[in-house]
Parts: sequence; C-alpha cells; structure tokens
Amino acid sequence: MSFVAIVGCGALGGSTGHALARRDRVPEIRFIDPEGAIARGKALDIMQSSPIDGFRARVTAADSFEAAAGAAVIVLADAATDSTELGGDSGLALLRRIASVEGKAPIVCSGATQRDLIARGVTELRLASSRIIGSAPLALESALRALAGIALDGSAPEVALRVVGVPPGSAVVAWEEASRGGEPLSGQLPAHVIAGLSARIPGLWPPGPYALGAAAARIVEALANGTRRRFTCFVAMEAGPVRAAVTAMPVELEMGAVRRILQPALTRQERTMLENALEK
Repeated sequence: MSFVAIVGCGALGGSTGHALARRDRVPEIRFIDPEGAIARGKALDIMQSSPIDGFRARVTAADSFEAAAGAAVIVLADAATDSTELGGDSGLALLRRIASVEGKAPIVCSGATQRDLIARGVTELRLASSRIIGSAPLALESALRALAGIALDGSAPEVALRVVGVPPGSAVVAWEEASRGGEPLSGQLPAHVIAGLSARIPGLWPPGPYALGAAAARIVEALANGTRRRFTCFVAMEAGPVRAAVTAMPVELEMGAVRRILQPALTRQERTMLENALEK
C-alpha cells in the first residue's frame, strides 16, 4: 500500500499520526499543512520516538495539498496554528481541492464538529457517501464503555455497545444489544444506572484530541488494510427521512470504502429517537 495523508497537523492531526505510527500497520504517515515548519517538526518528533515505541512506519511532512495524491486514505484533522477542526466554507474549499487532487482515496473526518463537512461533501461536491465518513463516534463509544465498565466493577474492553444518532443531544445508545462478556448488559445493570449512563453522553462530547486521534487511527487502518470488525462512524444516509443526513451508525468497512451501513438492534423508543435525530 502507499501512504496515509493527514491534512492539518494541530493537536488532533498530531495525535492521529502518532497513534497510527505506534500501531505500525501503515508504512508511511504524511502530514500535510501550509505551516510546513510545524508539520516537519511534528513528523520529526514522532520519528524520534520510534526507537522507544518500536515502530518502523515513516512519518514525513509536506506543505502542499498536492502531496495527498496517491494516498491510500486521507484524514481531515485540524489547523496547525490553532488546532481548529477543518470545517465551514474554508473546510469545504479544502475538501474540494483534496478531492480534485486524489479522486479515489477514502476521506476520514477525524473531528467531532465535521458532520456538516461530510454532508456538504456529499450534497455539494457529489462525493460518494461510501467515500467520506467521520470517526468521532468511535471515541464517544470508548468513553461510554469506560464508564459502563466502572459501573460493572469491570473493565472497558469487556463491554460492547453502540452509540448511534447525532451526539450530544440526539445520541441513542443501543442498550438492547449492549453486552459484557457475551451477556446482555440490561441483565447486569439496573435500569436507573443505564439511564444515568445515557444522561452522561452530553458531558462526554466532544472527546479530546487523543481519543479522537486513536479512533481515527482504527478507522484509517480498516480502510487501508481491510477488516472484519464493525465500527460506528458518521455516515451520510442515502435512505431514510432525510437524504444525506449525517448520523452515527455501525458500518462494515473494506479497503477504500464503506461496504454497508448496518441497522442496530433498538427498542421502539430508541428507534423513534434515532428517526428524530435523522430529521435534524
């Protein structure tokens, strides 16, 4: 495979690049930012940690967006100068430029505020909805799993759950299919504890740059190498109440694209909440 391009090397871009390098499953990570000196400094800093962390991935830098040509996956992160997530009209203009430079690579929006950028990419730039996704919901799930693990007097890796919809206000936890060690979570936690966990979601959003970067790294690896694992991502829905509404949903990924969007197991009330979220 070729390389992963990270456009924007602020706190989020840097944490994404470091997470990818430490996992050592892509051969090259390339920071791209008009602030070339900052990009090169961040790349050098990560490379100097390779003897400690034991990874072989190369971390390079460029100050031209044309350097994204030929990338296996492109990540949109944040500006190097102030760590503002790429978005708005300037983000859309950048997305248009990136899409013209590299017409095939999947695009991962790693920030928590980039739902609108995904929607505009699909509706205004006519990008395939299977090509552009957001990875932030995976970071939110991780935080909620950690809290559920504490409530269970266990650990987060034992907990499996999905958070769909539109966080923070319209996020829906699929408690119907949540489990710990293969057993339903609803049988291990009382209803008021589960309700309390759901109520804490607004306080968990937006996740910090390290959590967002770790989540983006997992999605990037899946798109670059393929995977059997399912993830929750921001995706533009091609069917439903509002076409191209961007919401968090479980997806199956393959090399270069979203294979399909899955339907979580929801109660009637949770399903109504998700449908309402799609209309916002």
